[in-house]
Amino acid sequence: QVQLVESGGGLVQAGGSLRLSCAASGSIFSINSMGWYRQAPGKQRELVATITRGGSTNYADSVKGRFAISRDNAKVALQMNSLKPEDTAVYYCAADISRWGTPRRNYWGQGTQVTVSS
Repeated sequence: QVQLVESGGGLVQAGGSLRLSCAASGSIFSINSMGWYRQAPGKQRELVATITRGGSTNYADSVKGRFAISRDNAKVALQMNSLKPEDTAVYYCAADISRWGTPRRNYWGQGTQVTVSS
């Protein structure tokens, strides 16, 4: 059993900041990459940022320079600065996990709402 739990979402004004956190737990053999995705109303889920086990990061162009992803073992965080109304979405934590004796696959958290007002 694997569980990803996000926290830190909320309502902020444009220009403000939020920090999202996610922790993976359960029967985990290894975690390769972790990241954050988001889904705005009426739109498809999109990648926000990812980070590998070695610390290599990748950001969507829309958030580059404003967001920063970090990782500590089975925990991943997303520092969001200079937030814009278009950042409003449900943010999902994701992790590429291999359980004991099983092939790796992607696991998802339940999502946390981020709302940025004008």
